[in-house]
Amino acid sequence: MSRAPFSLALLDATHDRTTFRSDSEPLNRYLREQVTQDIRRRVAACFVAITDEQRIAGYYTLASASILLVDLPTNMSKKLPRYPTVPAVRMGRLAVDRAFKGQGLGGALLADALDRAARSEIAAFALFVDAKDKVATNFYQHHGFIALPNSPRSLFLPLSIVR
Repeated sequence: MSRAPFSLALLDATHDRTTFRSDSEPLNRYLREQVTQDIRRRVAACFVAITDEQRIAGYYTLASASILLVDLPTNMSKKLPRYPTVPAVRMGRLAVDRAFKGQGLGGALLADALDRAARSEIAAFALFVDAKDKVATNFYQHHGFIALPNSPRSLFLPLSIVR
């Protein structure tokens, strides 16, 4: 029986953030310098994939959000209540350390985020992301995310699909 190579946990003070290096300097800087303030202010939760050696291999953040009903594709918005917005969960950031690229960790982190959002006792229609570039957009679309009609880098996945 094999053991999972990573464990997932909420980021806390015991995790060493200084050695994390993804291909995105803004994502590295966020983990080193900003995330604890966002956690303390309760504007984001950060989940980390940890190796047996307690190294951060990847991370993602979640926060509550909303999507304007008029921004959704018509075939979906017509099935929803006529409120101006629908509740969502925003994945603000997702990053994998360079040393762990190509191991499927990004997809595993995304799956964990979707599972957490779908299991939440607080109602949400979708997991929502703003992809930073075409590579990120392709990653999310590969995992079934749908681009908003007027904003191709803003994507969502209805949580009813996850359940």
